[in-house]
Amino acid sequence: MKTGAAVRRPRISRRALIASVAGCAVLGGVLTLLPWERAGTGAPAPAPGAQALSAVTSGVPAALPDLAALIDDRESHLRAHPRDARAWAVLGSAFVEQGRRTADAGYYPRAEQALRTSLKVDARGNAEALGGLAALANARRDFRAARTWAEAARKAAPGRWTTYPLLIDAYTGLGDHKAAKGALDRLQELRSGPAVMARAAAVYRDNGWREDAAAALADAAAGARAPAERAAYLERAGQLAWERGDREDALRHFQEAVRVDPDQRAAQAGQGRVLAALGRTTEALNAYRVALARQPLPQYALELGELYETLGLRQAARVQYDLLRERVRTAASHGADEELVLGQFEADHGDARAAVRRLRAEWARQPGIAVADALGWALHRAGAHEEALRFAVTATDKTKEGGVRSALYMYHRGMIEKELKRHGSARRHLEEALRINPYFSPARARAARAALAQLGEPSLRKLPVMDAPDE
Repeated sequence: MKTGAAVRRPRISRRALIASVAGCAVLGGVLTLLPWERAGTGAPAPAPGAQALSAVTSGVPAALPDLAALIDDRESHLRAHPRDARAWAVLGSAFVEQGRRTADAGYYPRAEQALRTSLKVDARGNAEALGGLAALANARRDFRAARTWAEAARKAAPGRWTTYPLLIDAYTGLGDHKAAKGALDRLQELRSGPAVMARAAAVYRDNGWREDAAAALADAAAGARAPAERAAYLERAGQLAWERGDREDALRHFQEAVRVDPDQRAAQAGQGRVLAALGRTTEALNAYRVALARQPLPQYALELGELYETLGLRQAARVQYDLLRERVRTAASHGADEELVLGQFEADHGDARAAVRRLRAEWARQPGIAVADALGWALHRAGAHEEALRFAVTATDKTKEGGVRSALYMYHRGMIEKELKRHGSARRHLEEALRINPYFSPARARAARAALAQLGEPSLRKLPVMDAPDE
C-alpha cells in the first residue's frame, strides 16, 4: 500500500513499535516500520538493535553501533532458535550492511553463510534471503549475480518494494539504464518516502538530470528519520554538488553529514576532495586520513595518493598505492571485486597494459558506464587510441547510455581525441569537462587547460567575398 506524498508521516501503530523493540524477527511486521514514519507523541524510542532491524529490513542506512547491537541480538536469538529462517536473513543482511559501511569484506562470507542458511531452512518463497543475497552481490560488485538473486526475489514476492532498489543497483552496474528506470517506475508505484526519493535521485543522476536528482535528495534528507539515513542522503547531495563544481555547497553537505553521523566516512572523504580543490591542503589530507582509518576503501587510497603526488610527496603516495593493492587483494579473498579501481590505478600510475587486461575482463563481466570509461582510458594509455575512443564514446554519449555528466569522462574523451588529432571534438569535450566541474581533479584539470592551450582557438575559414550586385 502506498504511503502517499513524501511529506506525510503516518503514525506507527503501538503494536508494531512494541514488536520492533522486542526484536521480533518477523519481517512482514517490521517492514511496516518505514524509515520516514514517526511514532506518536510520548512513544518510547526504539532500542539500537530495533532501529537497525527496521533500517536493514527496509533497505536504508543504519548506524554502525546499532548494526553491532542487531548482530549480537540475532546471533543470540539463533543460538536458541536455529530454525528461524527470517532471523538468519536479518543477520545476513546486517552483515552485508556492516561490511559495506566499514569497507571490511570479511563480513561478506559471514553474510553469505547466514543467508544461505536461511534458504536452507526455508527455500519456499524466501524473498528476504533472496534479497539479502542480491544486496551481498551488489556490495561485492558482482552485478550479474545481484540481478539473478533480485529477480528471483521479485518473482517470489512481486509486491515487496525493497527488492526494486536492489534491481536498480544491479541493472546500473550492468549498464542497463533502461531496465533500471523500469525498476524505479515500479518502485514508485509501490512506495513513496525518503528511501525511494534517494533511489530516484541515483537514477536521475545517471541519466544526466542533475537538478531533479538534487531536488529528490533534498526531500529525502528532509524526510529521513534516523541520523545515519539522513547523513547518507546528505553525502549523496554533497557528491552531486561536487560533480557540478559547487565546492562550497558540497562542503556544507559533507560537513553536515559528518556532524549528523560521525561514521559517515564517504562524507569525510568528500570533504578531502573539496578541501583540496579549495586549496586547503592540510585539512584535505587530514580528512582523507580520517576516512581511511575507519573505511579503508581502495578509492580513497587512490585519491589520497594522487593528492600526495600533486604535492611532490611521492613516497607518501606510494604508501597509499600499496594500501590500495592490499585492500584489493583482501577484498578478492572474500569474494569482492575491486578490479575497477585497480585498473584505474594501473592505467595512470602502473602498467597500462595490465590495466587493459583487467578492465577487459571487468567489461565482459559487467559492462557499466564506469568500466567503459576506465577501459577506454587504459587503452589510450596503452597506445590503442582508436579502440579507446569507442569506449570513451560509450561512457559519454547519451545515445549509448552514457548520460552521466562527468567531468572526468569528458576529459578522458577529449584527451583521446586530441591524440587522434580530432581537434574540434577534443576542444569541445575538454571545454565541457571544465564547464561541468573546473575542479574535478587537481592534476587533470591542469592537464585539460594545458591541452586546450595547445589546441588554441578554432580556425576560421575565409569566406569568399561576394561582389555587390549591380544596381
